[in-house]
Amino acid sequence: MAAPGTVVRHLTVLYDADCPLCVHIRHWLLGQRWLVPLRLIPAASAEARRRFPKLDHPSTLREITVVGDSGQVWTGTDAFIVCLWALSEHRPRANWLATPAGRPFARAAMYTASAWRQAVRTEGGAGSEAESEGPACDDHCPVPR
Repeated sequence: MAAPGTVVRHLTVLYDADCPLCVHIRHWLLGQRWLVPLRLIPAASAEARRRFPKLDHPSTLREITVVGDSGQVWTGTDAFIVCLWALSEHRPRANWLATPAGRPFARAAMYTASAWRQAVRTEGGAGSEAESEGPACDDHCPVPR
């Protein structure tokens, strides 16, 4: 997934802490066996802005973004694939999803997740109570058992 010759020592996943699906996936990622360590940080948070000052932080709230320790940035479908690539059980699937045969399936998964997120985000409407409460989860949320 990384550029040839580039060693990836860890990945930072920026997730939307106000999205129930994103928070669920965060918990799922924390429960997996990693081949590459993951850091999960709320997108557009003070921590994300401090670590990655050159990133377009509003865009990280619109689509999943993964940042490698050497400055690599993956978004959308590529970010989804690289997250799977970091996981012991899912690396073979990630390698297949990165091929021309597998990529349409990865895009379909991202399209479905994006449509679901949009439906959930617009359910409450602008200025809803959920928006004013702050993030549903941050980096200190426990992993469900």
